[in-house]
Amino acid sequence: MASRLGVRVVPTPPRGTRRLVFIFSLSLSFTYLCYSLIFCGHSIMQKPLAFPEHRACYLLQRSQHCGHSAHPNGPGRGHAAPNRTLSGRSPERDRVSETPPRPGSKRLPLAIIVGVKKGGTRAVLEFIRVHPEVRALGTEPHFFDRHYEKGLEWYRSLMPKTLDGQITMEKTPSYFVTREAPKRIFSMAKGTKLIVVVRNPVTRAISDYTQTLSKKPEIPTFEVLAFKNRTLGLIDASWSAIRIGIYALHLENWLQFFPLSQIHFVSGERLIIDPAGEMGKVQDFLGLKRIVTDKHFYFNKTKGFPCLKKPESSSTPRCLGKSKGRTHVQIDQDVIEQLKEFYRSYNIKFYQMVGHDFRWD
Repeated sequence: MASRLGVRVVPTPPRGTRRLVFIFSLSLSFTYLCYSLIFCGHSIMQKPLAFPEHRACYLLQRSQHCGHSAHPNGPGRGHAAPNRTLSGRSPERDRVSETPPRPGSKRLPLAIIVGVKKGGTRAVLEFIRVHPEVRALGTEPHFFDRHYEKGLEWYRSLMPKTLDGQITMEKTPSYFVTREAPKRIFSMAKGTKLIVVVRNPVTRAISDYTQTLSKKPEIPTFEVLAFKNRTLGLIDASWSAIRIGIYALHLENWLQFFPLSQIHFVSGERLIIDPAGEMGKVQDFLGLKRIVTDKHFYFNKTKGFPCLKKPESSSTPRCLGKSKGRTHVQIDQDVIEQLKEFYRSYNIKFYQMVGHDFRWD
C-alpha cells in the first residue's frame, strides 16, 4: 500500500544503535556542562574581592608593604579598592573604624623632676614610670643647664614617644640649683609641672660627699670641705654639697616664674618609709589615677630602700643601682650638730614657703 502511494519507508535502526546514540549525546552534554562550570569559576576567581586595601595592609603589616610600592595609577597591590566592601559599607567609612592607632609622637615634657641631687629623684622617676600613662626619659638630658643652646627640637628628639593622654617626663636634679633653669622652662611651657624631692640637708650633704668620694678617692675629708674654719665653726656655704641643701634660697628663684601650686615636694624620708603614700601624692599632682600602690613595692633590707616587685614579664625585682642606698661615710657627731645649726634657719624658712614641716630639726 505504501509503495502504491510513493512513500518511502525508512527502516527502523536496531535497538542497540539507538542506545549508543543516546549515550553519546548524554556524554557530550555532560562534557559541555563541565567545561562551562570550569570556565565560569576561573573568571570569578580572577576578579578581586571587594576587600579594602588598607585593612589588608593592617592585617599584614610588618610582613610586607601594601599599596606603597606599586604605582598609584597602575594595577597590582597598589590598585584602588572597589567602591563597596564586603560589609556593604563604603571604603571611606571602613578607614575611619579600621585604621590602626598611630605609634605616638615625641613631645616636650609636661612634668619635670627638677631636684634635688641625692634626694631620691631616681627612685621617684622609676616608681612613676610604672604608671601606664607616664613615659619618661631614663637618662638626665641636662638641657636647661648644659645644652640649652641646642634648642627645643633637639630636646624634643630625646623624649620617648607618647600617645594622646600620656604624660612625658624627664628628671635632671641640677635644674633646681641652676639660676637660668626656671626662666628657660617657663619659656618652653609656663604650665609645666615641677617635682622637687627634698631630704634632710645634712644627710643629703653626706650622701653627696659619699658619692663623690667613690669616684674620687683622693679628695679631702668631709670636715675639711665643709668648713672655712673648723675651730670657729664657719661653714663653707660655697661648697656645692652644702649649698644645694639651702632649699629656701633656690626656691625663691623658682617662685619668680611658677606658682607654688605647680610645684610638688616629695619627702625623701617618707619615700623610704612609705613609698606608696608618697607616690600616691605624686600621681594626684599629675592628675593621674592612683595605679602605683602598695602592691608594687617591697622593702630591700640589704639596701635599706624600697624596690619594685618583679613584673609578670620579668624573673627578678627592679631595684635601683649600686650607687643607690650605699653606706655613708662616718662623720663626727659634733660636725653633724654644727651643720644642723647652720641649716636650722633656712629649714624654717623653707617650711614656711611651702606650707609643710618636714621635721628635719
